[in-house]
Amino acid sequence: MKKLISILIPAYNEQEVLDMLMERLGKLAHENNSYDFEFLFVNDGSRDRTLDIIKQYATKDKRISYVNLSRNFGKEIAMLAGFDRAKGDAMVIIDADLQDPPELIPDMLAYWEQGYDDVFARRRSRAGESFIKKKTSQWYYKILQASTRIPIQVDTGDFRLLDRRCIEALRAFRESERYTKGMFSWIGYRKKEILYDRDPRAAGETKWNYRKLMNLAIDGITSFTTTPLRISTALGFIVSLAAFFYIVYLLVRPLFGVSTGGGYSSLMAVILFLGGVQLLSLGVIGEYIARIFSETKQRPLYFIEEYHEGAKHEK
Repeated sequence: MKKLISILIPAYNEQEVLDMLMERLGKLAHENNSYDFEFLFVNDGSRDRTLDIIKQYATKDKRISYVNLSRNFGKEIAMLAGFDRAKGDAMVIIDADLQDPPELIPDMLAYWEQGYDDVFARRRSRAGESFIKKKTSQWYYKILQASTRIPIQVDTGDFRLLDRRCIEALRAFRESERYTKGMFSWIGYRKKEILYDRDPRAAGETKWNYRKLMNLAIDGITSFTTTPLRISTALGFIVSLAAFFYIVYLLVRPLFGVSTGGGYSSLMAVILFLGGVQLLSLGVIGEYIARIFSETKQRPLYFIEEYHEGAKHEK
């Protein structure tokens, strides 16, 4: 019996690109007929014709399965819904926008057959992205790598092949504030890197604005390291120590005939500085408390409005 490969495609308002995606996935399956393929779409509350187009293809191609979530839960949750429904011996995660080329999947399969469990694609170049986005991404990964003991992979996204045991491991993570890129590193197993040049979007517009990217970055840091809390503690200790010595200085200097003076400017500077440090520390602590609050509610991570399972071994 042929091995089954699930291709997981989270989709949110991707109607412009689905025809091109299906053409390239069909060519992929035709050229690699030693495997059976499942094309698993997760419609993450799209407001355009994305779901209708997927349904049309599903009536013609029995390899297509789809999960229609009850609303937009975000890509991280959409991927988890895919993990829960994927049937394959291995799974490839790929975005619908074709920035990650499906033609790289045969190379991933070859390394998987050699015994690797996680074959991830690392971006050699990133076409269509601004200089600011590239630089902030570099800075973020440097901060994250410096603050955690987990070896976080740089310049990698969700485009990767995962063995069945990796899928089962990722399904065990049921936290609501998810940072799947860190989870890929956390689970371990045998990993293999493939370099590639990332293409610009084939059509449509990116769904990742700077606000969403900032939220994802905060989730990544707070999910995999407590270093910000330790920095707040260290900063509070240093400021307190400096304030103590400054108070001693103010008390001692009149003994040597040094006038204390009005001191309004220096007093305001110290008060504002200490207030800023306190607010910063409270903000960091608040981020962690907010995540504790979200996790303790133990709400379901998503709801499915409709699920269609295609036939595994026929077209």
